[in-house]
Amino acid sequence: MSGRDGSSVDMEVLLNEIEGHLLVDAARAEARTAAAELTAGLGWLTEHQREEVARRLAERYLALSRASWQRTARRGEELRAQYETRYRQLRQRLLGWVLLGCALAFGTVLVALSAGQ
Repeated sequence: MSGRDGSSVDMEVLLNEIEGHLLVDAARAEARTAAAELTAGLGWLTEHQREEVARRLAERYLALSRASWQRTARRGEELRAQYETRYRQLRQRLLGWVLLGCALAFGTVLVALSAGQ
C-alpha cells in the first residue's frame, strides 16, 4: 500500500485531514445559514439578541453534527469488525474444504494406483 518511504500512507492521511476540514467548514456554513434563516423571522429580538441566538443555534447544530458523525464512525468500525470476523471464518472454512478435497483426491489416486498393480 505504501512505497519505501511511506509516502502514499502520508498522502492518504493528508487527504483525510483535508476532507475532514472541508466537511467541518461545510457544516459551519450550514449552521450559520440555518441559524440566520431562523432568527430572521424573530423580529421582536434586538440585533444583538438575534446574533447571540444565531451563534448559539450554530454551536448546537455543529455539536449535533459532530455527535452524528461520531455515531456513524463508531457504527462503521463495528460493521468493519463484524465483516472482518465473518471473512476470516469463511476463509478458514474454504481452506478446510480445499484441504479435504485435496486429501480425497490424493486418497483416490492412491487407491487407483494400488488397484492398478
